[in-house]
Amino acid sequence: MEKIRIGKEERLYEIRNIRPVSSSVMQIEFAGSVPITWGDITIYTEDGTEATTLTGFDTVYRDDGQTVYLSNDGSVYQAPETPEGPEVPPEPYIPTLEELQAAKRREVAAECERLIYAGINVTLADGSVEHYALTIEDQLNLFGKLSQITAGATQLEYHADGHPCRYYSAADMQAIIQAAMWHVSYHTTYCNALNMWIAGSQTADEVAQIFYGADVPEEYQSEVLKTYLTQIAGQMGVSTDGAQTER
Repeated sequence: MEKIRIGKEERLYEIRNIRPVSSSVMQIEFAGSVPITWGDITIYTEDGTEATTLTGFDTVYRDDGQTVYLSNDGSVYQAPETPEGPEVPPEPYIPTLEELQAAKRREVAAECERLIYAGINVTLADGSVEHYALTIEDQLNLFGKLSQITAGATQLEYHADGHPCRYYSAADMQAIIQAAMWHVSYHTTYCNALNMWIAGSQTADEVAQIFYGADVPEEYQSEVLKTYLTQIAGQMGVSTDGAQTER
């Protein structure tokens, strides 16, 4: 799914479609959260490649909820005239806090699943780096390999993405399994913390600020997540407060 960045925001927004409807109006259909401010629109492809930047479309021409129309000439939508006078558009539906929270939970769950399934890169004993997807079937397969290792197997058949099946040493397979378990457990734990954050939100604006990849406020961080964050910070050579550490 394509994504866009607005102005200098760090956050990316998933979109289903973006297209011009006239020489001065651009239509954007959002898959999840919708920006509240507008500016230059940088478009990214599904693989994260920056495609292009659209400038000037910073006026909300029309707001239909998940579909927003932006103009680059300052124009805004005017309801057409009818025999009874200007047509009065229906009042936009305002979802309840509970509905927004439910939608946000679905949004973060989908992103958590996507990132888990995308898989991991693992450095093997010979120094080569291979990528392994982690769909549900892949995870079950790896757990089966763990049973084989426990039973004493020294060679285990498996394959990296896009490569033929081959034999792996028990040490290499153990490294793949450990990396996979860490990856799945981290994302599951992080998603759980986001759900706690969503449940604790009191306003629509608070819910809108939550996205997958956001720094979870400490009050919603479980002890397990704090452990993972400490491990990640150590790997990056920084402390959990952002200060550089000795390596």
